[in-house]
Amino acid sequence: MVNKHRLYWTLQISGWLTYAMLQMGGSIIQSADQQISNRRVLFFLLEATICLFITHGFRLFLNRGHWLDLGMRRLIPKVIAGVFILSLIVYFVRVPVSLSLGISFDPETVFDLGQILGLSSIYAFIFFVWSVFYFTYHYFERYNTSLKYEAYMKEIELNNLKSQLNPHFIFNALNSIRALVDENPLKSKQAINQLSNILRTSLTFDKKGLAKFDDELKMVKDYLGLESIRFEERLKTEFDIHPDSHDFYVPPLMIQTLVENGIKHGISKLTGGGVIQLKTSIDNDRLKIHIRNSGHLHNGAKRSKKGLGIENTRQRLKLIYGDEAQFKMVNEGETFVLTELIIPQKKYESINRR
Repeated sequence: MVNKHRLYWTLQISGWLTYAMLQMGGSIIQSADQQISNRRVLFFLLEATICLFITHGFRLFLNRGHWLDLGMRRLIPKVIAGVFILSLIVYFVRVPVSLSLGISFDPETVFDLGQILGLSSIYAFIFFVWSVFYFTYHYFERYNTSLKYEAYMKEIELNNLKSQLNPHFIFNALNSIRALVDENPLKSKQAINQLSNILRTSLTFDKKGLAKFDDELKMVKDYLGLESIRFEERLKTEFDIHPDSHDFYVPPLMIQTLVENGIKHGISKLTGGGVIQLKTSIDNDRLKIHIRNSGHLHNGAKRSKKGLGIENTRQRLKLIYGDEAQFKMVNEGETFVLTELIIPQKKYESINRR
């Protein structure tokens, strides 16, 4: 995979170095003796260096302001204003650089409004071209990421449908409900509603975006409600949800998938059953989700991809959050498996608009 940080600086340095070389070439062509002084060479190199750091600062500013998430109607005026301010900065920074190198200049000409606007317009055009390349690169990158994300979402949807809609799952759920009809009609009605909610959510969730944490939590509770009918006293559930968790968005069906994984590969293997614990906490604008289930990871081995897509979960997190999200599964002593999911809080409008 391409190192984006290294690629960025390679393009920055090579691009502005090319700009300096073109400036030198133009100066040689305009010179009567077809030569250029060492001071001029140093001036052009310093000018290119200044432009490099100014554009780097502009990049940090626009990333902090989430300009990449803006629509064209809001973005274009901001870019135009930004490049014009940058051009004025470069124009006036050139003055002390020229003085320090002993390059003579006419103060009246330098501070003439027409001269300022004329040369600043040239710099503004250069910075605008830089901005076009920068935004174009990121838009294409996001588009490619969107295509990859949709492909993985289709895969996770198929995995979920296989695990949720297969005849074995429906057979067990309906059998459990049938057994309740006579002895507990109210609970059987509740179970039918839970099954209906799971099927509807599985079929209709938005493959392109993120889901509200509340919606994901509701599906998890519906799923565990159905499983509690089947396992009876063998399955105990515990929830400890931080109030601010409701402000977060999460990848759809991800928490439910991890909970189901804990039941199928942990609790269902134990004669006496076990406990599923779902706990959330907030730390530095990051949502921490802890899923504990009775069981044991043999030799700390990862779950098979054929289970409920643990590797797929890792890939989805990588595509959506890059290196900002964390995921791990470890043994806690001899009786519990901990699945930890850490998700940052940030703007996801651009993902949901795709």
